[in-house]
Amino acid sequence: MSNVAIVLAAGSGKRMNSDVKKQYMLLEGRPIITYSLDVMEKSDIITDVILVTSAEDIDYCDREIRDRYGYDKIRSIVPGGRERYHSVMAGLDEIKRLKEVAGISGDTADTAVRDDKADHVFIHDGARPFITEDMLKRLYEEVCLSEACVAAVRSKDTVKIANSADYVVSTPNRELTWIIQTPQVFEYTLAKEAYDILREEECGLPCQGIVVTDDAMVVETWTRHKVKLVEGSYENIKVTTPEDLLFAEAIVKSKFNK
Repeated sequence: MSNVAIVLAAGSGKRMNSDVKKQYMLLEGRPIITYSLDVMEKSDIITDVILVTSAEDIDYCDREIRDRYGYDKIRSIVPGGRERYHSVMAGLDEIKRLKEVAGISGDTADTAVRDDKADHVFIHDGARPFITEDMLKRLYEEVCLSEACVAAVRSKDTVKIANSADYVVSTPNRELTWIIQTPQVFEYTLAKEAYDILREEECGLPCQGIVVTDDAMVVETWTRHKVKLVEGSYENIKVTTPEDLLFAEAIVKSKFNK
């Protein structure tokens, strides 16, 4: 049985107004992405990591991330694509390739990425540094039951649904609104099926007005499988803007510098 994490690190980070991509910016002296990779490396849940980055950053990740910080669980570093979902596809394709290689070699000593019926995939944004082992355990326990779940927190604010002219259309019940995070976790074959269908139908997305924003949406749309919400953390922020970096620095100081 294996739980493979696809860590996405192919984003450009334009909103950070920096020449350094957000996932590689230093947070208290080390790249942002290393915080979540540390948790995965030490985790009893995660067995393998596929790191997806831009093609020009593969050597950097191999040298300055995997080798420098000693991440033995990073099995592959592969190039991502134009959109986030292209990078997820690349990660899923790499899992398939590793499974096929393991099957051909007959290497029963290494059970990682081998058993189709037992595998789960944890898809995580590299710019979310504050996942925890407890969070991974909650997600793993749920995915074993429901085959599809995502980390999320209840919305603290009232949410408005607007039209294209920015007028309010409706106000959903705040008790039923959640803010979605990562990791998003799926039984491997379910995620692969959903993304394979997306790949086939991708050219028709603009005509249908579909904008793919997360993995749960892919599974919901192309397999009709229900996705369970699992308690994440309000500290599990995605570092996207300079203000987020300030918040992340405060979290690090409170969590790690006591």
